[in-house]
Amino acid sequence: MNIYVEDLDPGNGRPILFLHGWPANHKMFEYQFNQLPAMGYRCIGIDHRGFGKSDRPWMGYTYDRMADDVRVVIDKLQLEDVILAGHSMGGAIAIRYMARHAGHKVSKLALFGAAAPVFTQRPDYPYGITKDEVNKLIEDTYSNRPQMLEGFGDIFFARYLTESFKDWFQGLGLEASSHATAMALVSLRDEDLRQDLTKINVPTAIFHGKHDKVCPFVFSELMHMGIKNSELIPFYYSGHGLFYCEMKKFNRELVRFIG
Repeated sequence: MNIYVEDLDPGNGRPILFLHGWPANHKMFEYQFNQLPAMGYRCIGIDHRGFGKSDRPWMGYTYDRMADDVRVVIDKLQLEDVILAGHSMGGAIAIRYMARHAGHKVSKLALFGAAAPVFTQRPDYPYGITKDEVNKLIEDTYSNRPQMLEGFGDIFFARYLTESFKDWFQGLGLEASSHATAMALVSLRDEDLRQDLTKINVPTAIFHGKHDKVCPFVFSELMHMGIKNSELIPFYYSGHGLFYCEMKKFNRELVRFIG
């Protein structure tokens, strides 16, 4: 089982380990990887199992298993003083990593539109989309994945996009295994990170778009309440894809947080 890693190291830069969201891969951070290494930061992007260029096993799409994959990458690359940065499902996996592995080698945590504390509604949690809506996405993944991805892309950003950008972004989703795309949705639907939040003991920045239609802004407020020593940074003109909607602010705030 191989995990694909892109490691952009300008030489002794502080490592930022980026965890992509569903259903994309590490290339979603292109507009960070173009800028941050020039400022001296080591940018490391991994493709979660089943996505991008990583292997595509039939099993293993739980948050626990994907958090364990992150631990393997950190240990294999012998990383120290890591800034762990996750978008959407990647943010959820980052939170699970902090709880499951006691924040091993991580000194700061950055969450971007994270799918947490819970992605779907529960009797005691009225936020987010319903489990039935996720089930429909799973069904559509197995019947017409390009159409499903196009629909998801339509609610992802809160700014004007060229057709060529839309095509590029949809292409990221098409690089994934169809089965992994569906199995990751099962985890998004069923996992609960509320207990994990209390186990985070490093400075945490919560970046979240005010117009996020995938992970509503209330998620960020709940994370901010649940994670001690956290700061909430609202992106007033962004949807779920805040890394592109407000690219300059995103990169500036990330550099400020890293310090």
